[in-house]
Amino acid sequence: MKDFFRGMSTVLFQGDSITDCGRDRNDDTSLGGGYPAKIASIYKVLFPESNVRFINKGISGDRVHNLIERYVEDIYDVEPDFISILIGINDVWRMFDSSDDSTIEAFRDHYEYLLKSIKGNLPETKIMIMEPFVLHSLPDRSGWHGELDPRIQIVRALAAEYADFYLPLDGVFASLCAGGCSPVVYAADGVHPTDKGHAVIAYEYLKSLGSI
Repeated sequence: MKDFFRGMSTVLFQGDSITDCGRDRNDDTSLGGGYPAKIASIYKVLFPESNVRFINKGISGDRVHNLIERYVEDIYDVEPDFISILIGINDVWRMFDSSDDSTIEAFRDHYEYLLKSIKGNLPETKIMIMEPFVLHSLPDRSGWHGELDPRIQIVRALAAEYADFYLPLDGVFASLCAGGCSPVVYAADGVHPTDKGHAVIAYEYLKSLGSI
């Protein structure tokens, strides 16, 4: 168990509704009700002397291109010492509920542009990429993997090139469900985690840093 963020001051959570989780966007101290709040709470209990500022900039409904659109205000201006990114499921979801025909190539290009921007502008910032996921909690969700799986492979390849840490969340949740637990325990709609689902993400995040 180690104080990974020793000497660091700002940790940024970036993503879509899974990260947003009801945060107050007018309050930079608001972390919402999901995994960012759990991570911050656990970390402060484990390392009460650590001076870490946790910031959540996730926005519900966002796709990869939206992170690029708000890059200056919500990433560059924050100047994080550490950033985690959980994005991608809406790039798939919109193909099923809005007939959006965004291509896999565009997904890759946008994600790589985002990572190159962070590396170029904030070279000291450590990056954690979190794998987008879907659980088979509803009948149609298994059909999403035809679009999600190629994007997961892209995310993994980009993480190998640009990231310092990678969380294979789709695999984590698939393994838990394969062990006999119903997917609705972790995400009732297959996308938005329950409290237990958020706890799993927080645990995996801190475990990957060696902090638990």
